[in-house]
Amino acid sequence: MNLLFIGDIVGRPGRVAVQKLLKAIQQEYAIDFTVANGENAAGGNGITREVAEELYRGGVNCLTGGNHIWDQRQVFEFIDQDNKLIRPANYPAGTPGRGFTLLKGPNNCLIGVANFSGRVFMPPLDDPFQEANKVVKHLASQTKVIFIDIHAEATSEKIALGWFLDGRVSAVCGTHTHVQTADERVLPGGTAYISDVGMTGPRDSVLGVKTETIINKFLTQLPVRFEVAGGTVQLNGVVIEVDELSGKALSIVRVQKFLD
Repeated sequence: MNLLFIGDIVGRPGRVAVQKLLKAIQQEYAIDFTVANGENAAGGNGITREVAEELYRGGVNCLTGGNHIWDQRQVFEFIDQDNKLIRPANYPAGTPGRGFTLLKGPNNCLIGVANFSGRVFMPPLDDPFQEANKVVKHLASQTKVIFIDIHAEATSEKIALGWFLDGRVSAVCGTHTHVQTADERVLPGGTAYISDVGMTGPRDSVLGVKTETIINKFLTQLPVRFEVAGGTVQLNGVVIEVDELSGKALSIVRVQKFLD
């Protein structure tokens, strides 16, 4: 089974990249199931029902979130009903939505997808390690194929979670920093790992935002309104080959495509 994970989709440019590039990528790599981080997909912050449906129509099977999942208030109207959209599982009990899901893949194989938020330089949520322990045990009782999105700032925290879950999940992939790292590998226990999958959005930007805006903020330290940049768009992702019977990853390959 070949799983594709698409890095943080930023605004309309990122969504257009998915619309125009995803089908070709799925054919090129014989993709069976596609996950994407969508927490910045609506105007660069948050997600709406319309944006989620647009991405599903474009070929995305599951959407993960992060600390910006709540930035569009409309999300509260549908996140409880949409089992293909998940937010970090280590939010406190009673938070709307779900932190993990089970969806059907090829040959009716169940695929577990879970989302966690780091705590280093991030909002002080519940412990992602303890929560991951509980969630993975639950998912493992129903499927061997388990995919983890760890939405975190600190590389050390992501790497530690990768080793913590090695051999128990198919993949641990980092998001949030919007910069694709070059440390992809299959850990000794059979878990594919990468510290950050990268960003699907404007290449000539600062993490998807207009460069002059961010430079001005650094120069003045004054509040600025973030606007999604234009120009050439990149799609960052990884393709993970998984043995359906064991749930072990066989390989992980970085993907980077551009749309002018």
